[in-house]
Amino acid sequence: MRLIRTAGVAALAASALVLTACGNDGSSGGSSSDSKGGKTLTWWVMKGTNPDASTFYAAAKKEFKKRTGASLKVQEIQWADAHDRLVRAFASGDGPDVSEIGTTWTPEFAAAGGLTDVTAKLDKSGLGKDLVPALKESATYDGKQYGVGWYAGVRSVIYRKDVFEKHKLSVPKNWDELEQTVKTLKKEEPKLMPLPVAGDAAYATIPFVWGAGGELATEQGGKWTGAIDSKESKAGLDFYTGLALKDKSSSVGATTWRETDVLDSFVKGKSAMVIQGNWTPKTAIAGDPSLKDKIGAFAIPGKDGGVNPAVLGGSNLAILKTSKNQDLAWQFVNMMTTSKLAKDWAEQAGYFPSTNSALKPFAESTDPLVKPFAETMLKAGKTPPSAPGWGTVEGNKTIPQMVQSILTGTSVDKAAKTASDSVTKTLQEK
Repeated sequence: MRLIRTAGVAALAASALVLTACGNDGSSGGSSSDSKGGKTLTWWVMKGTNPDASTFYAAAKKEFKKRTGASLKVQEIQWADAHDRLVRAFASGDGPDVSEIGTTWTPEFAAAGGLTDVTAKLDKSGLGKDLVPALKESATYDGKQYGVGWYAGVRSVIYRKDVFEKHKLSVPKNWDELEQTVKTLKKEEPKLMPLPVAGDAAYATIPFVWGAGGELATEQGGKWTGAIDSKESKAGLDFYTGLALKDKSSSVGATTWRETDVLDSFVKGKSAMVIQGNWTPKTAIAGDPSLKDKIGAFAIPGKDGGVNPAVLGGSNLAILKTSKNQDLAWQFVNMMTTSKLAKDWAEQAGYFPSTNSALKPFAESTDPLVKPFAETMLKAGKTPPSAPGWGTVEGNKTIPQMVQSILTGTSVDKAAKTASDSVTKTLQEK
């Protein structure tokens, strides 16, 4: 799961594709023939903090061979190197047939012409109707589908059940109740941060922009414009940063914190509530086994009730246009997203599967550390703008810089205007 790109990458990808047009007509792409004369499909998987997946890969190879008679070659690629390696693959034709691609990379690579349009195959298979809507949107560019969701994650609130029980607190159902909970915890548990407001954790901020009815950017006539300075967006920012500035829910040090710092504060018993991903409760318990029966989770409450929109991130599986085995590649993508392998990978990686049918059992789970996250993903998962340049916005840390400036004294109006202008400039760069 990778959600940040470097600046100028769309132009780099486009340049690479020009090279493709100038040569390499005889390239074999990522596929080859094995010693028995059968096909071999090459798949790139991103390597980050995922656990050892050798057993899973063996199962995927076995199932693929059973279904198609073809062999599967798995290559792990470091996330840090993946973007540029894919760009070079577009140019040379020597890349994989199928690759895992972060959700914010997909529109960019589609716009550059590096990925295969799978709209017709998705519709014919019926898979398109089962994909979680927000994840499907992440692989959509110009009305067409250029990838299929493989796995995803979403953020909710992890909290100390024992502390809530001690003070007879209920899970907050709206923003007013969330703020009141913060105030109560601040008064009753002065040594605990009620809810850290981290300056370098954009995905904890964005839900409040959306929850107030705002947007990060809007598109009209193919032109993207920043929208963080709208009345609604600023209201969400004012509420979230106000928890720290007005209600003292956080600390001065949290101004520069990332999500990992927030989680660390929770594990060390310094925070009562934290906004974290569905893959983190296990990490928290591993860090302090005594937390096992002391923590719970709840969806970020909507402004006036219900479930607040939350950032859905993850990875898509995309077929490279340079692949010489387009049909075989689609069979692989379909297998990985609809068979038992989809559930197995989601469980191993600590994320959720990409289809509603596979996700439903998680939403119906009796595990209190699973159900709230799954329900959020089904009911309110939302992806950042599908603009080709959005990854550059993230790479520039536009939103963290805005939050940090607010937390250090800049008005919400001024900080939001600066951020929105920056988003507009980035998204409209050619």
